[in-house]
Amino acid sequence: MDKIWPGILKPAQLTGAGRPVLQPNEIECQLVDAVEMQLETGPTVPSFRNALVIVSTHRIICVDENSRSAGAIALGSVCRTFPPKKNLKSFFGSPKMRIQLWSKNGSVAAEAASATESAITVVMVFRGQTSPDSFITKLGEVLEAKAWEVDLKNFRVESENSIDGGETGTSTSGRGPANNFASVPPVRKLNPAMAGVAGILRKEKEQLEEADKNLQEAFSDLKALMSKAKEMVNLAERMRIKLLAAPSQQNSTAGDEETGNQEIQDLLLSVGIVSPVTKESAGALYHQQLARQLADFVKIPLQKSGGMLAMVDAYCLFNRARGTELISPEDLLQACSIWASVDVPVAMRRFESGVVVIQSKSHNDEEVSMRLEILVKQPEAMRQGITASDAARALGLAPALAKEHLLAAEMRGQLCRDDGADGLRFFLNILIDLDVSKAFQ
Repeated sequence: MDKIWPGILKPAQLTGAGRPVLQPNEIECQLVDAVEMQLETGPTVPSFRNALVIVSTHRIICVDENSRSAGAIALGSVCRTFPPKKNLKSFFGSPKMRIQLWSKNGSVAAEAASATESAITVVMVFRGQTSPDSFITKLGEVLEAKAWEVDLKNFRVESENSIDGGETGTSTSGRGPANNFASVPPVRKLNPAMAGVAGILRKEKEQLEEADKNLQEAFSDLKALMSKAKEMVNLAERMRIKLLAAPSQQNSTAGDEETGNQEIQDLLLSVGIVSPVTKESAGALYHQQLARQLADFVKIPLQKSGGMLAMVDAYCLFNRARGTELISPEDLLQACSIWASVDVPVAMRRFESGVVVIQSKSHNDEEVSMRLEILVKQPEAMRQGITASDAARALGLAPALAKEHLLAAEMRGQLCRDDGADGLRFFLNILIDLDVSKAFQ
């Protein structure tokens, strides 16, 4: 997209599932689909049709799902916006929104201070079924907030200074012999305004006002806590990236140190998702975008679990990473069912026993079958057979998923079972190679 509009759209990266890769401290706020992007520079300039437009705290991201490409406009380059006009003509037509961008030498300027020419105007035509009002409102809010101008270094210095000052502060209230009378309860004075039924009603009113004040303070603290949590998640993600890049920069010979780094990476990975998809931000595209974000999230857990992950495990890991933005099991199943219609590297699979799992598309059942055959041909396995736990250790899967592979191999005639006092064990099926015609010779 950036090649068609050079100097206006900057290239934006997409994940394997087609989701935009967010910048540090960037949060996805709202999205809208079926948008046509135009330039007010003449009919020779091509337009983008049926694009997915995402507004974040830092950029306006345009995603072309057909070509799997994306371009972005920095919010600092936005000069002003013109929302759609409310008239009879707009009621029957598609709403149009105009965005003016600061320009310099025919390209978009990063800010107003560096602009030297007239502004470039981008027209967004909303051709979808959903109303663009929430998108336009959220765009105005993020432009007013100007989150891209926040200096993270200054924030760290201020937070560290506030913590140090709170710990080293000394109390000026001394306690000694002169303060012994402080424990004596004061004498209550009679207030005529609190007497009678009117006083009781007035007292209840004061208590309700006090409770309402406490609730407002509590919710304001909760909002502040959630904003801090997003910053901590972002910090943890940067630390994890540095730890992943460390082995390529220097070869470590200490096994304990590598094990410790791996544990730290696992802990940081489970901290959370920086910008989880919500119904408020995605609207009608909630399940589609949730499916893409889930496909990106399960990529690393699938690598650690042998290419297959139980749906229950995926639900717990994904919800823990989303923090307070929890999803229901129905939302998870609906998001996984969408994978069949979008281009993502994972898929949902249902075994004949009814167990539902998530597996990568590179997962090969023939390779698993060959590994099971090698396992059951071991001398110890030929005598005693193998259990689901043995297969789980060999395949790197959970025992429940390893059992499903054993049952599938049994259905193919590769294995046979012995359900005895020692539990369920599987053996190599040698009966399939016997020649029945020579059995009685």
